[in-house]
Amino acid sequence: MRILVLGGSWFLGRAVARAALDRRWEVTVFNRGRSGAVPEGARTVRGDRTVAADLARLAGEGPWDAVVDTSASEMAPRDVLAGARLLEPVAGRYVYISTVNAYRGWPNEPLTEDSEVLDGPPDADAEYGRLPEDWDGPDWYYGRQKAGAERAVTAAFGEDRAVVLRPGVILGPGEYVGRLPWWLNRAARGGRMLAPGAPDKPIQPIDVRDVATFALDQGAADRGGAYNCVAPIGRETMSDLLTACVLTTGGDAQLVWAPDKLLLDNDVKQWTELPLWRTHAGVWKIDSTRAQAAGLVCRPLSETVTDTWAWLSDGGTPVQHPRWAEHGISREKEAVILATLGR
Repeated sequence: MRILVLGGSWFLGRAVARAALDRRWEVTVFNRGRSGAVPEGARTVRGDRTVAADLARLAGEGPWDAVVDTSASEMAPRDVLAGARLLEPVAGRYVYISTVNAYRGWPNEPLTEDSEVLDGPPDADAEYGRLPEDWDGPDWYYGRQKAGAERAVTAAFGEDRAVVLRPGVILGPGEYVGRLPWWLNRAARGGRMLAPGAPDKPIQPIDVRDVATFALDQGAADRGGAYNCVAPIGRETMSDLLTACVLTTGGDAQLVWAPDKLLLDNDVKQWTELPLWRTHAGVWKIDSTRAQAAGLVCRPLSETVTDTWAWLSDGGTPVQHPRWAEHGISREKEAVILATLGR
């Protein structure tokens, strides 16, 4: 197999390139060379996806059996469309990494691949879907952009050759967002540790390596379609995650569970101050049985925790990203809430 990875130098893109090399596939990586390092053994082509001449030069490096697009998270649909059209004559399939944010019902409703996808035309620019500053409803801007990019890929490659993967939360070694690293570092610090919501609350994070494996499998398969890339509903809980963090780091942290209402009353910001905590009804009710039937295998969350701690302990550093600073509650605020829960 000859594969082109758009991105390829950090987190998911690097995991895809690394996994393809492990299969002894021929790997070409296309990026700007501004962050991360491409795995040894991959051929690198430098360029900017928003520059037509760079895309045309890239197309001249083909053909490939498949393209895996991991670098379009902040790219307007029309730019994805332009790139997909140039690559279509020299690529067999196109695997696009989207997100569950593309669904109109996320995070408020349970979801399947048949759930409604947000509006977003394939030729939309970066302004499409922006909301006024005084808007107090759902913020669908990012989801609309991703939905438009999904349609761009399908418009260029057709339904039989376009694959759309919709992950939820991706964790694992190399994570740049900072969710799991924050919990691990907090557990390592020890002491009474604020734990959000109910211990038995199901969660569905997926390991970056499992997304990479599934993306490559779909690139090699003779079919198109859309798949939710999340762990099975109800398999693991918030308690499983935090207990694994405590055990893995070897600290003396004691989990102190705080009800949702108490956290809300103390203005704890959902999703970021206590990472992965969210009260919305559908946030962890994303059906992935279609992906599992197509070969998706999700390793135990405890393995993801252990391997991420090993990466951090060995001096692993993520690519710098502004989202890292958004995560984690301050020691002072945590102490105030813990004091209300007694000893």
